[in-house]
Amino acid sequence: MVEPAGTGPGKLTADGCAVDPYRQLPALGEAAIVHAAIRAGVGVLDLGCGTGRIAHPLSELGHPVVGVDQSADMLAHVRVAETVCAPIAGLDLQRSFGGVLLASHLVNTPEATDRRALLETVRRHLAPDGRLVAEWHPPEWFDAVSSGSGGTIGAVRVELTDVHRGADFLDGTVRYWAGDELWTQTFRARRLTQDALCAELAATGLAFDGYLTDDCTWFAALPAR
Repeated sequence: MVEPAGTGPGKLTADGCAVDPYRQLPALGEAAIVHAAIRAGVGVLDLGCGTGRIAHPLSELGHPVVGVDQSADMLAHVRVAETVCAPIAGLDLQRSFGGVLLASHLVNTPEATDRRALLETVRRHLAPDGRLVAEWHPPEWFDAVSSGSGGTIGAVRVELTDVHRGADFLDGTVRYWAGDELWTQTFRARRLTQDALCAELAATGLAFDGYLTDDCTWFAALPAR
């Protein structure tokens, strides 16, 4: 089992994310995907919000945002959202939201019990007429991605290295460069078929509600009826 870990200058989170390159990554249209999928003006719970890369433009689109992250160092860079420093698993704010955001491929977390806990938190906070908007690695990504994949995102150059595939997972290391500084983060991603995804959602009281992008990297789910 590959344990998430990170290297590089500055603050690192418990799962190896480096704060400095994350705060330099620009938004890439994610907020527009969320905005189009939910009702205008509804509150959004951004689970794993990091430095607010999506929360900031969501707020500009008229959505009150509550950003949750277990890293106080990440949350220190969130400017426009209410923040909660806590793990996603087990979170209970005693509030419901018209939109819940689960980005950064958290659905592909390696352990089934961890994934179930994430989705239970989603369901606990989703209003009856609300919608989950989630980012994931679809099955095709696991077949296509390789060492050397990457590119430049804003001021940050990103490269995937050390890719190793198993029957239903992929291990790798992401390298981030900003100027002369280098950070690395190792990870394991679990491969899920669409049927498996739908079953995982159903087990926590959610129902798959279709893909939101042509490349199937974003999908929506509703409270099960």
